[in-house]
Amino acid sequence: MGKFDNHGLKAVTPLGGFEPRVDAFTGLLIREVSDCALASLAARQGDEDVLQSAAKSFLGDSLPEAAAWNEHGDFAAWWMGPDLWMVSAPHDEHELLAAALKEAVGDAGSVVEQTDGWCRFDLEGSRCFDVLERLCNANVRAGKPGDATRTSMEHLGVFLLCREPGQRYSIIGPRSSAASLHHALVTAVNAVI
Repeated sequence: MGKFDNHGLKAVTPLGGFEPRVDAFTGLLIREVSDCALASLAARQGDEDVLQSAAKSFLGDSLPEAAAWNEHGDFAAWWMGPDLWMVSAPHDEHELLAAALKEAVGDAGSVVEQTDGWCRFDLEGSRCFDVLERLCNANVRAGKPGDATRTSMEHLGVFLLCREPGQRYSIIGPRSSAASLHHALVTAVNAVI
């Protein structure tokens, strides 16, 4: 039982529903993913090596290089910029991800809770290339698993994570623009013949 259950409160997804939205099309599924805890992690100047070591101990894997992402066990991380990463984990098991990450890296890094600041849509199916090429300028056909591309879709800055080239991707964008991003995805699917 969560701390708000006795008050009748229920969290809503970035699209405003009580359950994540799933849109099924021929050759493509678009899934709203709303069960992730997120925290940004930035290395403090002069402590980059200490941060890398502490983060590896906590995450079970090294922080990804530029334009890459990785996952190990419950944790995933992607590169956001020089000495800056986003870390994610299943929310129900890691609700206090930011606090745990801060404890692990100590003064070597700055950690900010990001869970409610972002939305995520997973795309799966044979039409991924067609839809992504219509929406962004990333060279998705040259992509490989583990690529993390910072790009724009529908005038929004997003991160595009390649899970399986041509078949599976995650798009992470600002939560305040979730409806616009979702609309762009659905419109692109319907526009591709």
